Amino acid sequence: MSFTLLKPSTLLVALGLSATLILSGCASTGSGLLGGASADPRLTSGSDAQFFSKSGFQACATGAGVAALACLASNAGNKPACMLVAGIAACGVAMGGNYYLDQRRSEYANTNERLKAITSDVQADTQRIVARTETAYAVIQDDKRHLAQIQKQIATKQMDEAKAKTELAQIDQNIEVMNRDLANMTKRAEEYEKVAQQERSDGANKNNVAKLDKDIANMRSKINVLQSEVASLYDQRNAIKLG
Repeated sequence: MSFTLLKPSTLLVALGLSATLILSGCASTGSGLLGGASADPRLTSGSDAQFFSKSGFQACATGAGVAALACLASNAGNKPACMLVAGIAACGVAMGGNYYLDQRRSEYANTNERLKAITSDVQADTQRIVARTETAYAVIQDDKRHLAQIQKQIATKQMDEAKAKTELAQIDQNIEVMNRDLANMTKRAEEYEKVAQQERSDGANKNNVAKLDKDIANMRSKINVLQSEVASLYDQRNAIKLG
């Protein structure tokens, strides 16, 4: 089976058509659509909730669809061009490092200017990771206290198994949402690493690539902080065994 890479203009049209479905059907992440428990609202709402909730085509389509609608509603003289540029900016590295780098190269023929733009994107994504971590940390601390209470009540026969399962289900949902976010964050870091490696292989200025490498490493370190916190919560949750 072979795949044909769509031209940016064709891709944006496809993204715009799919965005409505995504915005209407996929925005309620972790909302218990299958009849299960719901994740903490702090993890599923707010400015930092949606950015890492999807990956690849979904993330790109959501952002591109919103950007395209903004262009249509604006007074831009060349609306198709506006939609294309806005859509590319909305996608970022979500569609993969090769696609992202191709677009950045089409915008910045000067390698140093391009590396500055890519570095700026990495820094912006890192700040989003920091904001997401702050939200997640508040939920994790509450969940840890809740787990300690559940464990104590089970030990003193103040909570039966059915009640415990119900209360643990939300914590399990929270862990699932955070692990999904971590996977998407890690994927972004990996794609940026591919971009940096490609620029290095193509002969970009070593000092500028080193600056990009440093910022990507900083992104990785922020992801690791969240990963450690989620792992700690998972271990505490996993220690509670029900019959």
